[in-house]
Amino acid sequence: MADTFTNLLYHIIFSTKHRYPMIQTDWQQRLYAYLGGAIRGEGGRLLEIGGTSEHVHMLAKFSPAKALAKVIGDVKANASKWINSQHLLSAKFAWQRGYSAFTVSESAVPAVRHYIRNQETHHRRMTFEDELRLFLEKNGIAYDERFMLD
Repeated sequence: MADTFTNLLYHIIFSTKHRYPMIQTDWQQRLYAYLGGAIRGEGGRLLEIGGTSEHVHMLAKFSPAKALAKVIGDVKANASKWINSQHLLSAKFAWQRGYSAFTVSESAVPAVRHYIRNQETHHRRMTFEDELRLFLEKNGIAYDERFMLD
């Protein structure tokens, strides 16, 4: 598609199943590197990644050739398999079923990068659930509280 030009930037957020604090600091950076490789494997490019023991934020650029839902589903599935195959935890690791994704304009990239890099500091003041509600409300997305702890 030589005549197709896109800049599809997304701020993607997903958590561990039931928000359990399973991502440990001693292997967190290895997980982030794995997620970056998984995104590259799907034809995308990871621009920034950060998070806490219970969730991940990513700023990524994707090709229009694949549906975002399929890409994120595959990335999460592969990361779960990797974590479990590495025996990084005594329990089985799993991500929440869903995810959140918000489009980002090129002009907002520096602010989003900064926000993602400072997740640990940010979450000393705000819970993940409150943060997600704020994102959903700012973006006019209706949600059901029953599914917030999926």
